[in-house]
Amino acid sequence: MIKLKTLEDIKKIKEANQIIARLYEDIIPKYMKAGISTWELDQICEDYIRSQGATPGTKGYDIGWPTPPYPAATCISVNEKIVHGIPSKTEILKEGDIVSLDTVTVLDGYYGDAAKTFAIGNIDERTKKLLEVTERARSIGIEQAVAGNTIGDIGSAIQLYVERNGFSVVREFTGHGVGFKMHEDPYVPNYGKPGKGELIENGLVIAIEPMVNMGTFKIKMLKDGWSVVTQDKKKSAHFEHSVAIVDGKPLVLSEKE
Repeated sequence: MIKLKTLEDIKKIKEANQIIARLYEDIIPKYMKAGISTWELDQICEDYIRSQGATPGTKGYDIGWPTPPYPAATCISVNEKIVHGIPSKTEILKEGDIVSLDTVTVLDGYYGDAAKTFAIGNIDERTKKLLEVTERARSIGIEQAVAGNTIGDIGSAIQLYVERNGFSVVREFTGHGVGFKMHEDPYVPNYGKPGKGELIENGLVIAIEPMVNMGTFKIKMLKDGWSVVTQDKKKSAHFEHSVAIVDGKPLVLSEKE
């Protein structure tokens, strides 16, 4: 069931999201260099989140047996990993890698959720285009998040733009409602048909998050029960914003002010 938010709720959700915005803009970029481990990046993220009076929503998140609870403060997915990569002391970043961070914060009981893909040093032109298209696809999806449209309008616009640029969108993982919990109704796929799905209305808060692959959209789950990779081992990018519908228009909550 979709739970619409009041303006006061949206204000609180925005405060949780602004922690992620500052993390991505002010803190993490100076550490995104070859030679650092994904475990070290996770420690930096957790320290910053806690310093802001919040807690990392992914740490200890339990989807049930047999998958163990997620062990880290943020999901860090490198190259062909699409989402939910588990940070590791042995996973060392190198020149040319791309690294997707997907972070959830909990502040005063409200949830923020945003993701961004970073480049490590110089990346090839095809990978640059992958990042540019994925980030632009997120903006195109957000533009469709207006009162009177449907969830299908968001997914259709994202899919059309991505596929016209020669990439593919992941099917099995989608955006979602957010705010009172990490994952709420409705699901927000990055594909679909215009006019289909739930109606967008004031008070709706959703995470719009294109996950775009360089090759096939087909995926594979690794044995750790969390990490999701592309079947063809080609790179994947991920950009996400939490968005509220206010006065009929999309208000991006996770963009730094």
